[in-house]
Amino acid sequence: MGERVLKTPYGSWPSPIDAALAAAHDGQPEWVGFVGDEVWWTEPRPAEGGRRALVRRTAEGTEQEVLPAPWDVRNRVVEYGGRPWTGGLHDGTPVVVFTHFADQRLYRYEPGGEPRPLTPVSPVGAGLRWADPHLDLARGEVWCVLEEFTGDGPSDVRRVLAAVPLDGSAAGDRLAVRELTDDRHRFVTGPRVSPDGRRAAWLAWDHPRMPWDGTELLAGEIGADGLLRSVRTVAGGPGEAIAQAGWSADNRLLYASDRSGWWNLYRDGVPLCPREEEFAGPLWKPGLRWFAPLDNGLVAVVHGRGSTVLGILDPESGETVDAAGPWTEFGATLAAHGARVAAVGAGPRTGPEVVELDTATGRARVIGARHRDAVDPAYYPEPRIRVFTGPDGREVHAHLYPPHHPGRTAPDGESPPYVIWAHGGPTSRAPLVLDLEIAYFTSRGIGVAEVNYGGSTGYGRAYRERLREQWGVVDVEDCAAVARALADEGTADPARLAIRGGSAGGWTTAASLTTTDVYACGTIRYPVLDLATWGPGETHDFESRYLESLVGPLAEVPARYTERSPSTHADRLTAPFLLLQGLDDVICPPAQCERFLARIAGRDVPHAYLTFEGEGHGFRRAETMVRALQAELSLYAQVFKLDVPDVPRLELRT
Repeated sequence: MGERVLKTPYGSWPSPIDAALAAAHDGQPEWVGFVGDEVWWTEPRPAEGGRRALVRRTAEGTEQEVLPAPWDVRNRVVEYGGRPWTGGLHDGTPVVVFTHFADQRLYRYEPGGEPRPLTPVSPVGAGLRWADPHLDLARGEVWCVLEEFTGDGPSDVRRVLAAVPLDGSAAGDRLAVRELTDDRHRFVTGPRVSPDGRRAAWLAWDHPRMPWDGTELLAGEIGADGLLRSVRTVAGGPGEAIAQAGWSADNRLLYASDRSGWWNLYRDGVPLCPREEEFAGPLWKPGLRWFAPLDNGLVAVVHGRGSTVLGILDPESGETVDAAGPWTEFGATLAAHGARVAAVGAGPRTGPEVVELDTATGRARVIGARHRDAVDPAYYPEPRIRVFTGPDGREVHAHLYPPHHPGRTAPDGESPPYVIWAHGGPTSRAPLVLDLEIAYFTSRGIGVAEVNYGGSTGYGRAYRERLREQWGVVDVEDCAAVARALADEGTADPARLAIRGGSAGGWTTAASLTTTDVYACGTIRYPVLDLATWGPGETHDFESRYLESLVGPLAEVPARYTERSPSTHADRLTAPFLLLQGLDDVICPPAQCERFLARIAGRDVPHAYLTFEGEGHGFRRAETMVRALQAELSLYAQVFKLDVPDVPRLELRT
């Protein structure tokens, strides 16, 4: 006998997935690597102020946290942070080098001892920052990216490759750090040293390009004195984005390039597996890894069109064999050791977990951060992959999460409320994975549609470049096209549509509320709101020229900057909204929100503005995520007239 299913209005279903549960499962393991035979990685700790812990899987199969609180293994290079640690064995003992978030210094750590600083604290500006390290035990150095601020402004910065001595002699002496390159390029990734130790390769690019627009692959000889010589550009340029570089076991140069319109893998310039799918993605952080060469000549790859799988590529035949398992998305954090590959995988019913693939047997298994169902999986949403038709007949990719509850259904004839989720980036993509934030809404009877609007990655360069000079147009149109289609087909209630997004998704949300009449309300999280001021001087250096490709050069199209900005059209805003902002956000600073709110003052638009001390761009602390999620649900409850008794009421001001 099955349980009786009750008919209850959408949005009022009781759910065991509360905001605290969703917050506790926010984030994912990252930065996987091998230290000897052991797999190590970083993990989020939302309940500990959002710090990132370094975790190891021991030979006995247990997980151990390597460093106790308050050690926080991450950095602020390009503000989003890059790979924060590396490790190896010295006389059989692990030697690990990592960056600590609080002071941004590099530290050396050996189990059983205390971390020792390797780099000094800078007296200038935002300091010295380090990322994407490579351990060179033979020379007694760690090679990495050095981001050095030369003044107090966000653009007073230089980036070079640098070698830091492992003996601690640079801990109080900046001059003891050996610079490996000059600072002719604005941005660099960490070096990849060939197995024979004779050559190094790295990526570089310059303003106004973003790394998915065009990068250069540089390579040089490493002299006996440890200096780089005969540096030359091997591949790439203004219209070719190299996303990652590495070396095969026989010292041939591997790299992922989108010269064909898709990120494919090349070896010494020859395509290994030419397909209309992606073998890499946008380089938002130095140190992302979509491929990892094996000792036997095979290459582990993360690849796909839209969703991604973990596969093993045979460079000689061009064939791939994909790992079996429940995972439909793999992150850009691969590592290889012998015949073993470590990765982070997730799926529609599985949160991100550390996966190991034994290429000798073909067996994949979970070895860390194992997903455990915190509630009955019957409450999880059942997603659907959809392709909608946007303006001019263009394809718009989306993931649909209809309301779902094992013991509830809606009265006959009622259509559910739906929230359109616009992802950040905007050069990014919403993955099809279990997200308890989505389940928080769907289990209560509120549908969610994640839209991979034009400009998203995973569908080739042409799809990605639909957003070129069209930010605030194509993204808004594509989200609206999905919302209207859901309403027209009866999937969603046209009177109960909302939109939400963070960062670039916050921009799309605000632009949608000020330029369309599709949505009854919206949730705007740490957004861009005013193009004229978001750029050099107000945001961080990495994205300070991003708008030249998203909108156009300011000097040539100044009116476009004004016309597109939600702050310009604040007078058109009539829908209630929730605005969420971290007070320590240097990417989308609070001033953007404050100017926007000043323009709607006295206009009788119901709204709430919640700010969070200690939060930057994206929320990390459990208490912040709980408050934000509850406030968002309360907004929808008030606007859609839902009965949600278990959530604090959000006060909406006018």
